[in-house]
Amino acid sequence: MLVGGFDKTVGVGKQGMGIIPVEEMKRAAERDLAAASSPHEVRLVKAKYLGRRGIVSEALRSLGFLPPEERPDAGRRLNALKEHIEAQVASRLAEVKQARWVEDAKAFVDITLPGRGHGAGKKHPLSQTLEELVDIFSDLGFKVAQGPEVELDYYNFAALNIPKDHPARDMQATFYISEDVVLRTHTSPVQVRVMEKHQPPVSIISPGKAYRCDADVSHSPMFHQLEGFTVDRHISFAHLKGVLVEFARRFFGPAVAVRFRPSFFPFTEPSAEVDIECVMCRGGGCRVCSHTGWLEILGSGMIDPAVYAFVGYDPEIWTGFAFGMGIERLAMLRYGIDDIRLLFENDIRFLEQF
Repeated sequence: MLVGGFDKTVGVGKQGMGIIPVEEMKRAAERDLAAASSPHEVRLVKAKYLGRRGIVSEALRSLGFLPPEERPDAGRRLNALKEHIEAQVASRLAEVKQARWVEDAKAFVDITLPGRGHGAGKKHPLSQTLEELVDIFSDLGFKVAQGPEVELDYYNFAALNIPKDHPARDMQATFYISEDVVLRTHTSPVQVRVMEKHQPPVSIISPGKAYRCDADVSHSPMFHQLEGFTVDRHISFAHLKGVLVEFARRFFGPAVAVRFRPSFFPFTEPSAEVDIECVMCRGGGCRVCSHTGWLEILGSGMIDPAVYAFVGYDPEIWTGFAFGMGIERLAMLRYGIDDIRLLFENDIRFLEQF
């Protein structure tokens, strides 16, 4: 369609370029772009039509020679032509760049060869450790249970015999969502939730994430824990010792030495830390074990009767034990990792070693 005035055409400047219809400009630009075979040639076509002295630009400047009533319509049509050419330039530029890339690739790469496949990935060392722990305790008769990571203060502390004024709370370095809601500091709340819903006998492990405000070479704000407990008739410390010694020997090897040290946990009484012979120096003493020859791997103890009061168990009938371990710590000891942050940095050079 031709644009108003001068026999429905538009003048294009003072340089003697003549009178060119808008549709003819459009067709001419499309022909020139189709003939352009390189990014440089496409840019030359753009300059020819849309540059400062380009054909369309000159036509826009010539609108002042039209009668006032015809200028708006003529301006809209020329601006529409300008937008059309800009879109065509962008499209053609992408086409010639893609064609040039294909031609360049053919010069260096045989594109008929089959592509390089991606090898199967490997499980993260924490996943490997967790799966092995679950396998070991499943063989020992424990079932897996899960609980929420955003936990009520009641389950995380109070029901585990840690009231609001108890100093043990200071050790937990807790992330508080609100006064009564926390990011769980251990997976022990699952113990209470399971006992609320199930009568003894019960034997459960609860692996999962826990959170504490702590970060250095041996601590992470987010870490993994495995809590386990058994409640039944006539359960004694001997059962606890048998289960944990068997676990240590399956995980670290049948020759590993194990010892129990008296300790304190609010929800167990008596309580014990469990150590194994240092995997680095075999008991001789080194920097890793602080020259003691032993490494702490978990905490344990007989469930305090005070906990039973929160879940309705009769402590005169039922007894049980509980234990908890950090999965990162076990993985670090198992694989000789000296910085916990390596487990979370996602460095493929580190992870592919496992």
